[in-house]
Amino acid sequence: MPKKRTVRRRGICRIDQESTRTHGFFVRFGWYRRRDGAYVPRYRAFFGDVSHGGKRASLRAAEVWLAKTERAVKTVKTAKKRKTAKTEKTAKKVKTVKKVRKVRKGKKGKKGKKGRKRAGSAGRRRAA
Repeated sequence: MPKKRTVRRRGICRIDQESTRTHGFFVRFGWYRRRDGAYVPRYRAFFGDVSHGGKRASLRAAEVWLAKTERAVKTVKTAKKRKTAKTEKTAKKVKTVKKVRKVRKGKKGKKGKKGRKRAGSAGRRRAA
């Protein structure tokens, strides 16, 4: 009978280190470049065999965590794109409104400072 091929799971790797008695799956996701030029994962987690009840259970926990993290990051990126697009549309509207107001303001003229009353603490005095 042929040997079963292992399924490649991007971002999940197995650690079996007898010297430190470390056995489990290490998950990494979302790489970025640091200032020193090294690439490091933005999100990482370790799922030990003993703490999850065996190899299969720890692998399953790692897969669930990875899917959950990918979904959360995707949601945040989508929300940022929507917000940026919305902000750009609003900015265009504001620019056109400001141009119209400038033209109208130029025709009417500016009001002087004498016509306005000054709001301040001088009108409101406390009784001593």
